[in-house]
Parts: sequence; structure tokens; C-alpha cells
Amino acid sequence: MSPSGARARPAADDSIRRVATDIVACELCPRLRDHCAFVAREKRRAYRAEEYWGRPVPGFGDPEARLLIVGLAPAAHGANRTGRMFTGDSSGDWLYEALHRSGFANRPASTRRGDGLELRDVYVTAAARCAPPANRPLPSELLSCRPFLLREMRLMKRVRVVLVLGRIAFDAIARAFEDLGCAPPRPKPRFAHGALWDPGAGRPRVLSSYHPSRQNTNTGRLRREMWHEIFRRAATLAG
Repeated sequence: MSPSGARARPAADDSIRRVATDIVACELCPRLRDHCAFVAREKRRAYRAEEYWGRPVPGFGDPEARLLIVGLAPAAHGANRTGRMFTGDSSGDWLYEALHRSGFANRPASTRRGDGLELRDVYVTAAARCAPPANRPLPSELLSCRPFLLREMRLMKRVRVVLVLGRIAFDAIARAFEDLGCAPPRPKPRFAHGALWDPGAGRPRVLSSYHPSRQNTNTGRLRREMWHEIFRRAATLAG
């Protein structure tokens, strides 16, 4: 199947729920599927008693959202374990605390599916839907995942701002806009924390942030005040 094959349904026949079903069933990337299954089988000692999700992870949130958040990929012992984006790891701790603080979530933390977390006016997704080895999806794997992001963007007609977490998410959104018929801007926009890009043509604006990974938060590259300021701006842009 090509990246834009059977999963690229006619708009009238598509829905966020159907996109989620197709994501969970996807088998296009053998390297990623093998890695997710291996992690789910071997587990981390702290989660030895838990049953890992071990499959591609769909997006999560409000289908009528005005704010769309795009991350990199599920974490091996985070979303690959819990089955929900940014759930059960330190990046999720940062994300859901900020969403709650900004009024987008009903609680400041999330540890598992079914824990009562509800998102309002925000939808969380990713450039890749399977946990990649060393957190590095291959270009071909990102290409295979892009139709899912395109379908979500076509279906979510109220989105006013896209918050991208990291360079890979930024590149995925830039390519998605081109696939949706947006002429590539000149000069090409570059990823930078706090940068705002307006693709024009009525498309949502793109706000960039460093990803809240331990690599960034433990080193001080991303500090709480920087992170909270991003969400204040995102809330203002989303209206």
C-alpha cells in the first residue's frame, strides 16, 4: 500500500474515529512494529505487571479543537505502554500540567487510559504513531504516517493554531501543508522555540516549541517558564 493509498478516504466517508481505527491497525513499517512488540514483551521492570499496548497509537482529544498539538512519536514505555499519546511518561507530565493550567484539560496529570482525563478545545497527535528505536523514526516511516496527519487536519476544520513540539513535528506539519495545497513559503520557515509561522491561505498558524523530553527539560534547554509562555500564546492564538 502506498502512503496515500487505502487510508486516504474521501472526506465525506472519513471521521476522527475511523482515522484512529486505521492507525491502530497499521502494519506499514516492519521495523517499528517489531520494536513496539519487543518493548511490549520485554517491558521495563517498573511496569512488569502491566499489559503494554504495543501497537500504533492514535490521537487523543477534542475533534472540534481549535488547538492541535503535534509531537514526535509515542515513547517506548509511555504511550507504547498506555495506548494514549503523552500518557505515562515525563513528557506527558509536562504537557498535561500545562494544558490544565491553560484551561484545556480537566486535570493536571495522566497515567493511563480511562483515568478521567478530558481535553477541551485541544487535540494531541504525533508525526509518527509507533515508538521508534532511539526516538528516531526513519524518513520513510514518517512518510508512511503522514496520511494519518493529513486526514486529521482535513477533518479538524476549527483548528486555528498548530503547536509543534520539536523539529521533526515541525517538518511533518510543513510537508503536510504542502500536501494540502499550500505553496511552500520562500524563504522556508525554520524551527525555533517560540517561532510563529503563518502559512496563509486561511491555514492555521504554526507555533513552535522544544519538545518536553528529558533531553531538553533535564538540561534546562526547556524551562517551565518557557513552556508555560508557549501555552499562554497558544491559548491566545486559538481564541
